[in-house]
Amino acid sequence: MEKNILVIKHVGNEGPGIIEPFFAERGWDLNVVDMSLGDRLPESLDSTAAVVILGGFMNVYEEKEYPFLKEEEPLLLRALVEEVPVLGICLGAQLLAKTCGAPVEKSPEKEIGWYRVKKTTEGKKDSLFRNTSDYLQVFQWHGDTFQIPQGGVLLAEGRTCRNQAFRVGANAYGLQFHVEVTEDMIDDWARTGGESADFEKIGEETKKIREGYNLQAAQIMNNFMGIVESAQRLRKIIKVFIEDGKEAKKRRRLLWWNEKARDLLPG
Repeated sequence: MEKNILVIKHVGNEGPGIIEPFFAERGWDLNVVDMSLGDRLPESLDSTAAVVILGGFMNVYEEKEYPFLKEEEPLLLRALVEEVPVLGICLGAQLLAKTCGAPVEKSPEKEIGWYRVKKTTEGKKDSLFRNTSDYLQVFQWHGDTFQIPQGGVLLAEGRTCRNQAFRVGANAYGLQFHVEVTEDMIDDWARTGGESADFEKIGEETKKIREGYNLQAAQIMNNFMGIVESAQRLRKIIKVFIEDGKEAKKRRRLLWWNEKARDLLPG
């Protein structure tokens, strides 16, 4: 079983945070690709168990200023077609939504700091949020929001910005909020982010809730790891039993509703 996770960075100080030690302690390897440094995305996902797309200060529609945003779309489509699990965080969630044809636009209000989001009925049943509270304490830093893609499922919602988490396809997830941040990351963003917010208050809140937040984040990571392992088992079965001809290609196309993904499939 492959234990490699592709992590896509867009900004130097927005790394995988707690995701890295969580998976490293369990024997997984993280292949971190920093798009801001000109790193190249892999041409194939054959040895990749999952894709994690992190945040960034840029907007998804700023492709002229940041051409790498456009480069990520084919990889995301291939992950969806091949049912490689995806976890998009903040900008990563917006990129996933845009790739699936959903609008990304300015949020009714910029969210910076700690917020509570509520799981929807579907979110309460979804594997990613298993064994977590109906209300999640999450860290936010965003000015845009996404619409839910056609065929997607809203999993969590907020008061200020409604769409907070969604799933599209079998195992691709977009989270508007951050589940990877550490206390040091929050302090760094407060110093360098150039935003006017009450960072002293945010720092005090971080100290109060960090224990519960860390337990919640670890549970979500554990759930995502289970999703990845289940997807790997399914892909292995498919490869063994129906990967010998055109039937596999037909099956993959039926699983994906977006016509533009067909160009990525050979034949």
